[in-house]
Amino acid sequence: MMVDVFAVVDIIVKHIKTHYPQDVAIVGYYGSYLQGRATERSDLDFFFIPATPRGNQVELQFIIDGISFDFWPIGWDRAERMSTSEDWSTTIIADCELLYVRSEEDLAKFMKLRETISSMGEPSNTLTLINRAEVVVRDCFTSLMKFRLAEDSMDLPFCRILAQEIAANIFRSLALLNQTYYIRMWGHYREQVKNLPMKPDQLDLYLDTMMFSHSKDEIKSACEKLTLDTLDLISERRNKLKGLRSYQDWMKGYYEEEKGMLNKLLTACENGHYETAFFVATGVQDGLARILYAAEKGRWPGIFDLGEYREFYHRFGYPDLTAFLDPKDLEPLRIAVLQLIEKLENHLRTEGVSLNQFDSVAEFESFYINKI
Repeated sequence: MMVDVFAVVDIIVKHIKTHYPQDVAIVGYYGSYLQGRATERSDLDFFFIPATPRGNQVELQFIIDGISFDFWPIGWDRAERMSTSEDWSTTIIADCELLYVRSEEDLAKFMKLRETISSMGEPSNTLTLINRAEVVVRDCFTSLMKFRLAEDSMDLPFCRILAQEIAANIFRSLALLNQTYYIRMWGHYREQVKNLPMKPDQLDLYLDTMMFSHSKDEIKSACEKLTLDTLDLISERRNKLKGLRSYQDWMKGYYEEEKGMLNKLLTACENGHYETAFFVATGVQDGLARILYAAEKGRWPGIFDLGEYREFYHRFGYPDLTAFLDPKDLEPLRIAVLQLIEKLENHLRTEGVSLNQFDSVAEFESFYINKI
């Protein structure tokens, strides 16, 4: 005979209404009981959103007749992350049934989160979710590095653990890339992924190898290939986006802020301080290359961009500061920095970016007091 889980819920909700009426905003449940898949061993997936710190006191883990219950708190901040897919338990907010609501204001706040989820497929969210998909894949490289660091000392059980980590992150990344979320977890990803339009062609082959192979080398290879194929999909999706070219949006205020680093670099060259020159020169050059790319493409380069973003830096003829890094003679670097400053100022003015440069405090004051 199955435990009457909703009788348990009634006890908890009654307790909240009696002792914590102002401390708990929302109580809800999700998962197998809501979806009609519950078995005699199924637990009830339920949660609450505390309204005050005192509300956290209703959290409780317990077992009744062998069935586990975990009445756990989700703060409004985490619920917000779920609604924006920063936390990939989006289904908890999107598909739960509410059992208790403290007030109309709490209900409106909760429904606002659902509105956010319902809009995740809109074009305005595409780039954000592509970027998040790439961030998730980045975590796969930590697991891949563990494969390499362990080498022959890795046993099959740990190999499978790493493969599971990678597979879970790939599933999450694919959901973000397709601007959707999963309704079921734990062993039910593949049946949902097969309906996604964007996924690696060899996904099933890689996953079968990762789950069933007894060869550590085969598992490692499948993990690497799946990760790289997913990265290719992300790159392909990003490259199809049409960004708005705009120097005024991306580079307003950039030069005024960066001038401090350029001055630091000039001083390092004049004083023969190579270490400062090394870090500042490479940082300035790379930062300028990235923002030029953003101004031209309407988006930042991806995390795994292998230097392609430097195309506009070279196309516009900016000096390669790194080529002049010579600990014995920093004068050529100093001259290159001056050339870069002149070129950058002219470039920005040509693109209609106004530069806030003044020859005196009085000139600045006249500008500032008349600024609207």
